[in-house]
Amino acid sequence: MNNLGKKMDKVASYESMAAHISQKNDFGKQGKNFFARVALGATLIAGCASLSPMARAAEPDFKVPNGPKYAIDDTVWVKVGMGFRGSGRWAENKAADRFDGRFLIDNARLYVNGQVHKYVKFELNTECFFCDNTHPGDNPRMSYNILDAIGKLEFNRYFNVWGGRMLVPTERGELSGPFYQATHDAFKTPFFSQDFSVKFGNGGAGRYGRDDGGTFWGSVEPGFIKGTLGYAVGVYQGLQSSQGFGPNQGNNVLWAGRFTYNFLNPEKNPGYYTSSTYFGKAGDILALAFGASYQKDGAGSFAHRSDFLGLVGDALFEKVLPRNLGVATVNAEYKQFYANYSTAAFANSDCFCMFDGKSWTVTGLYLIPVKVGIGKFQPYGRFTSVQPNHSSNREEIEGGVNYIIDGFNARISAYYQHGDLFTKGLNYAPTVTGDKVDVFKLSFQLQM
Repeated sequence: MNNLGKKMDKVASYESMAAHISQKNDFGKQGKNFFARVALGATLIAGCASLSPMARAAEPDFKVPNGPKYAIDDTVWVKVGMGFRGSGRWAENKAADRFDGRFLIDNARLYVNGQVHKYVKFELNTECFFCDNTHPGDNPRMSYNILDAIGKLEFNRYFNVWGGRMLVPTERGELSGPFYQATHDAFKTPFFSQDFSVKFGNGGAGRYGRDDGGTFWGSVEPGFIKGTLGYAVGVYQGLQSSQGFGPNQGNNVLWAGRFTYNFLNPEKNPGYYTSSTYFGKAGDILALAFGASYQKDGAGSFAHRSDFLGLVGDALFEKVLPRNLGVATVNAEYKQFYANYSTAAFANSDCFCMFDGKSWTVTGLYLIPVKVGIGKFQPYGRFTSVQPNHSSNREEIEGGVNYIIDGFNARISAYYQHGDLFTKGLNYAPTVTGDKVDVFKLSFQLQM
C-alpha cells in the first residue's frame, strides 16, 4: 500500500461539533419534508449508477491512491496527492419545525511524501482547518496549515522510528483517519486528548489527532499463536499549560501505545496506520487491538486537576463470502476514560474538560458483489452509546448506504442518523441537555 494515500485525521467535524454544543435544545418536531430529503439523496446516488455503458466498464473497483511520483533514482523520490471530502446535511430544527440544510467542507488536503535515502523518508501533509468557519468573527478561524510533518527512519518490518508531528497511536478510528473509514461520518465516540484539543501550545494538546513527539513501531510473528503482532508506542507533548493556568503545571508528557494482533491475513498499511475496511481485497481479516494513553495532570483546570488515562479496545472482522456473495465487515470499539476532576472545573475558563466515562460503538456493513453503474452498493448500520460519569448519556443509531466507485478514492454515501449526539456534542458538563433529532447527510470523498 502506498504511503501517499494514508493521510488522516479527524473528520473536520470540529467546527460542527462546536456548533452542536451550543445547539442544546433548539431542535424539535420532525419536519414533514425529511423523507423528501431522503428520497432526494437516493435519487442522486441512483443517478450516479445510471451512467453510460462505457463508464460502467471502468476498472478496477478498488485501488489505493497513487499520485504522481518524481524519482531521481530508485532510492530518491517524491510523491504528491490530494484528498477532498464534503457533505450536505439536513438537520431537524424542532424550534422552527423544519429541517435546516447546510453544505460542509469536511477535509481538503494536499499530500507530499518521499524518500531521500534507502532508510530515510519524510511525510508532509496540509489540511484546511475549520474550513466551514468562513466569517470574520468565527472562532476558531479557518486556516490552511500543516497537518503532518514527519521524519522517518524505516529499517525493516520489525523496528522503525518516526519523529515530528504525527498521529498518536491509540484507536483504529484515529489511525484510519477520515479517508480510510468504513463510513463517512465515523468519529462518534469521545476523543483522546490530541483530538479533543483544537490547538497546540498553552491550553492545547494537539489537533486533529496529531501531536509532537516520537513513535516506535513495527510488527513480529510471535509463533505461539498464528498471526502477526503489530505495535506502535511513543512519547508526546500532550496537554500544555502555562504557569498558574491549566492543570499540567509540571510539564508532564503524554505516553501512548497500541498493540494489534491479526489472526488471519495481515493488514498491509503504511507505517502504523490502519483502515476500517479493505472491501475484501485483503482477504479475511480478524484484528483485535488494545490502545492506551496517559498523562499526569492531563485533565481538568488549575484549581481542579486530575490525571488522564484513556483505554480503548477495538476489533475488525472482514469476511469474503464464498461463491462471490460479497463482503461482510464488522467494526467494534469500546473506550474507558478516567479523568476524575471535580465537576466544579467546568466553571473555570482554563478547564481541559476531557470525557470521563465509557463508550462503545459497532458498525456492520455488507458490500454487494454486483456492480451497478460504475460502482457497488454497501448498505450498513451503526449504533453508538456514550455514557459520561457526570453528564447525561447520549446515543445514536445510523443507517445508510455507501456507493463504492473506486475504493477510498471515490465514494458517495447517503445516511440517516437519529439520537442526541448531534445536539450534545462534546459537552460533558453535568447540566448539558439536548433533544433526540433526525439528521440526513449526503457525502462524498475523492482522492489521488
